[in-house]
Amino acid sequence: MCGIVGYIGTKQAAPFLLQGLAALEYRGYDSAGVEVLSNDGGLHGVKCAGRVSVLAQRCSTANLLGTSGIAHTRWATHGAPSDKNSHPHLDCSGRVAIVHNGIIENYRALKEELLVAGHSFASDTDSEVVAHLVSESLAGPAKGDLLEAVRIATSRLEGSWALAVLCADTPNELVVARNRSPLIIAQAPDGVYAASDVSALAGKASEVIQLDDNQLARLSKNGSVNVITSEGSLVSKPNKYAVDWEASAATLGGYPDFMAKEIAEQPEALERLLRDRLTSDGIKLDELKMTNEDIAAIDRIYVIACGTSYHVGLIARTVIEAWAQVPVVVETASEFIYQDVLVTDHTLCVIISQSGETADTLSAARKMRGLGARVFAITNVIGSTAARESDGVLYIQAGPEVCVCSTKAYTAQMVAAILLALYVAHHNGAMSYEQVQDKFTELAKLPNQIREVLKRGWQDKVVSSAFAQAQSSLFLGRGVNATTAAEGALKLKEISYLHAEAYAAGEMKHGPIALLEKGFPVVALVPRDRVHDKTVSNIEEVIARGATCIAVATDGDTDVAALCHHVLWIPPMNEEFFVPIVAVVHLQMLARHVALARNCDVDKPRNLAKSVTVE
Repeated sequence: MCGIVGYIGTKQAAPFLLQGLAALEYRGYDSAGVEVLSNDGGLHGVKCAGRVSVLAQRCSTANLLGTSGIAHTRWATHGAPSDKNSHPHLDCSGRVAIVHNGIIENYRALKEELLVAGHSFASDTDSEVVAHLVSESLAGPAKGDLLEAVRIATSRLEGSWALAVLCADTPNELVVARNRSPLIIAQAPDGVYAASDVSALAGKASEVIQLDDNQLARLSKNGSVNVITSEGSLVSKPNKYAVDWEASAATLGGYPDFMAKEIAEQPEALERLLRDRLTSDGIKLDELKMTNEDIAAIDRIYVIACGTSYHVGLIARTVIEAWAQVPVVVETASEFIYQDVLVTDHTLCVIISQSGETADTLSAARKMRGLGARVFAITNVIGSTAARESDGVLYIQAGPEVCVCSTKAYTAQMVAAILLALYVAHHNGAMSYEQVQDKFTELAKLPNQIREVLKRGWQDKVVSSAFAQAQSSLFLGRGVNATTAAEGALKLKEISYLHAEAYAAGEMKHGPIALLEKGFPVVALVPRDRVHDKTVSNIEEVIARGATCIAVATDGDTDVAALCHHVLWIPPMNEEFFVPIVAVVHLQMLARHVALARNCDVDKPRNLAKSVTVE
């Protein structure tokens, strides 16, 4: 889940390394560090616990001059966040430096062996063993060849890794390696860049090389890149793809924080995804790559995801079953990979991952492919592992999402899932073209309906005061909006650190009602839908016990207005399955205002990382 950047070329390395770390800070940020090969032939570095801004301050007086270097932001797995556990890590001689993303599962055995051989360790991490293994190989079988030394070292590792390795004795090269953790390379006129995410390379090149699992590469000062397999064979045609980016896309652009920016970008993100999707033949979804016969034969669909994406899966289940009449099983990936599952030749597996690198989700997808299921990915990142390993991929086109908690990717994933539901329903005969057209007409209204909610953001700021003295909160909803409640509670927990629990509103009386007391904040989703009156009854139970009720309700609902202390209004909608896409925008803004009132960093909440690349 950490961020890696590397550079070798003709320019000073440190400015890019720090810039790249800032772009990747959402991947991990409990500590950071840089290491530069200087003109005097030695490795010089700075590393520290804390944010990249702290590292940048220390680097400003460190005189890090040199045209090759590596850098890292850390999300701790082994060893507490501290200066000594920050990357880069060095070997005993101080001539080899490494940065690592992933987990070395057999590091204890390797460390014991290295200690017996006379090596000493300076950190508590699993990563440091890699520096010592590379050093051993350089002095032994690799005979000074850094690429070969890294290949030999990684052959002894178990686990996952993206590595960048710098050696003072081979000043004209930088070596990178990848296994189950992303790493990309960009060649530019001024040198070669490497990173764990394209966002760090914005503006450097229009095309990147994506290393596959068990591949390594030598990046040379002259701009060349040589890719080999873990067996040492040359890869003649590395995996390349074009990147359509704007350097400004991952900048604040006048917004106070990335969360505010990304909430505001949701209408445009949905418009991009919906553009040209309805044709005279129905929904255009060439990405699925299934014949009409294949679709008609689907006997069940597994939707597998984690966190926020799991909530998308829950809504997808409701919509697919209602429209396509196909049974759907939704599973959290971390649990699914250890379960026995029922799979046939006609089973479709849909994986949902914003980054396309979520380790648990990828493991689940590999399991399903091994059992014979067809795998379809919904993701935001072009060239991600999920995209490359799936039979088909639907890119949600949300653009860079820098804030750790997902907003625009969440709503775009929901729309993508709805497009899939409409496509399957039409092609298996469960819906006519006219029905699909009617649903798409309502779908196309969502961007403007979200724009209307964004104009009402002042309501969320006012309501945030209800949480000022709270120690906990409860979110309630029925039907698809039970999932919206879960997403709202998750957002509040993620960025404000205020405990929030979500329940199907009808289940509140079976336990959570014991929490209610005077002033306890309860958020109830109560749009005009088939379960509206039942939810109103649950609100009355809340009010009767003195709790403060905040409703998310449809414009003009006088019954709810008369009952509740606060109302967050949404425009009327003709399709109740689309309400979660609009209603959740209020909950995103509410969470942000509560977090700001509690002096929390909304973009970088503690202990969380955007791209969870470890199981």
